[in-house]
Amino acid sequence: MYRPQEDTWLMAEALEEAGMPRGSRVLDVCTGTGALAVASGLAGASEVTAVDLSRRALVAAWVNARLRGLAVKVRHGDFGDLVGSAEFDVVTANPPYVPSVAVPRRGPARAWDGGVDGRSVLDRLCAVMPLLLADKGMGLVVHSTLSDPDVTLRQLRGGGLKASVVARRTIPFGPVMRGRAEWLSRRGLINEGQEHEELVVIRADAA
Repeated sequence: MYRPQEDTWLMAEALEEAGMPRGSRVLDVCTGTGALAVASGLAGASEVTAVDLSRRALVAAWVNARLRGLAVKVRHGDFGDLVGSAEFDVVTANPPYVPSVAVPRRGPARAWDGGVDGRSVLDRLCAVMPLLLADKGMGLVVHSTLSDPDVTLRQLRGGGLKASVVARRTIPFGPVMRGRAEWLSRRGLINEGQEHEELVVIRADAA
């Protein structure tokens, strides 16, 4: 389960600044502890669905929502399973995006490891985002610049969405990044001795 960190708070701020209309139907992808699902509910969403591959994460999300008096729906599985069954006014996503040797099939690293380029989940998310958004819907996605925001922008725009970077923040490496800094440096993803990364929030709007 992914505990809320700097990327979660940056997303929460971006969601607040976006001025989500009250009564919105919200989907929180890769919900983890449900922090963004809760933020959406507190901001006035009429319906919030939180999806994650981890059952433990969904239990945490459900409990966190209930403690705040929110009726968040939790769904176990992949966000792609929702294509064709529902559309949402807002989609929030803090997916796994840290470059890694492989994509784990289980265990805690599944919450952050995103494959050799950090895009194993991001690419699928960009592909289905236009199918998850209702007319005039808005998507918000956070990830590190190590996983190439330009690719995210191109993919979202290629799906017919208007996309732009709406927030940035530079933060120190956490334990995961410090532990694989040498590997990232060998791959040319960071400079030798680098100890910080930049996070971005990308907004995608449906016509």
